[in-house]
Amino acid sequence: MDYISTRGKDGPISFEDVLLNGLARDGGLYLPVSWPQISKDEMRAMRTMPYHEVAGLIMSRFTEGDIDQAEMTEMAAQTYASFTDKDVAPVTQLDDNLHLLELYSGPTIAFKDYAMQFLSRALDRALSRRNKKAVILGATSGDTGSAALEAFRGRDSVDVFILFPDGRVSPVQQKQMTSVIDEGAFAVAVTGDFDDCQALVKASFNDTGFRDMVGLSAVN
Repeated sequence: MDYISTRGKDGPISFEDVLLNGLARDGGLYLPVSWPQISKDEMRAMRTMPYHEVAGLIMSRFTEGDIDQAEMTEMAAQTYASFTDKDVAPVTQLDDNLHLLELYSGPTIAFKDYAMQFLSRALDRALSRRNKKAVILGATSGDTGSAALEAFRGRDSVDVFILFPDGRVSPVQQKQMTSVIDEGAFAVAVTGDFDDCQALVKASFNDTGFRDMVGLSAVN
C-alpha cells in the first residue's frame, strides 16, 4: 500500500515511511493511493469476530507490504488487552433506532486512546526495524496530549513532547499530562492558545534540517 500527499508533491511512499515522516514534506497529509475494499462476506463475518480481529483485518488493508493481517491482529490484541471493557468499543442500544458507541475504555478515558495505543506500537516496530529513534511533537487542547503521553511513555526509541496552552485545558487533562514522570515524556505549557501551540509544531516540521536531525514525527 502506497501513500501520497494531499498536496501532490510527496510520495508515493510506504505505510512505514508515513509513520516515520508524520506530516508530508510538502505540508500536506498522507492518504492512500487507492482505497482498500472489504467484501460483503467479510463484513458479515465481522459480526462474530472480537474487536482486535476486526481491527487487524481492516487495518492490514492499509499496511499491505509492511504489516500483514496476522501480525496486525496480534498488535491489535496487545493494544486493546488493557482496555477496561471486554468489547473494547461497545455499542449500547438506547432505543429501536438509536445506538451509542462508547469510546472511553482506554487508559486516559479519551477516544484518542484507540489510535494512540496502537500507533505507539506500530512506530516502535518501524523504528526497531531501522535501528532509529524518533521525537514525537504534538499540540493539544486536551485529549490528544494525555493519550499521546500515556501511549509513548517509557519507550526506548521515542521521546514525546506535547505542547498545551497554559490554563486552557481542563484540570483533569492537565494533571494527566503533567503527572507523567517517565523518561522521555514531556508536557510543555505554552503561554497562549491552542493555535499558538500548533504554530510552533508546524514551524518545527517546516524546518527540514531540524526535522531530519532529531527524527521528528507527528501523532495527530
